[in-house]
Amino acid sequence: MAGLWFDEFTVGMTFDHPWTRTITETDNRWFSLLTMNPQPLHIDAHAAAQTEFGRPIVNSLFTLGCLVGMTVNDTTLGTTVANLGMTDVNFPAPLFEGDTIHVTTEVVALRPSASRPGQGIVTFRHRCFNQDNILCAICDRAALMKGRPA
Repeated sequence: MAGLWFDEFTVGMTFDHPWTRTITETDNRWFSLLTMNPQPLHIDAHAAAQTEFGRPIVNSLFTLGCLVGMTVNDTTLGTTVANLGMTDVNFPAPLFEGDTIHVTTEVVALRPSASRPGQGIVTFRHRCFNQDNILCAICDRAALMKGRPA
């Protein structure tokens, strides 16, 4: 499904995004190392086994990237101008390698752009759950959206 135009969103609109994603050991290791994060909790199974988690946890920025990325097809694909920011980013429960995630989105605010006629700002609340439906990540994302072409 292509993204929606600004005028197609309504406050309270929800999306249960159909994609799921199983996070692999390779995903976690490569992302951590490519982003220069040498945290043993993400890249060293033996060190991570000594922590309270007992195994590696998924890098939170990888989680955030998947959380937002998994929403694009249904919300902003081809209709966004830019992301304006993310706030209230929280990780209430860890994700582990081998977990399968799914994502929901709620539209929490809308406003026409004061400086860009025909465009508007949509604030999305994205939530990421693991296979046991435990909330693992949440964030609010503001996106500058195109209005429907005339």
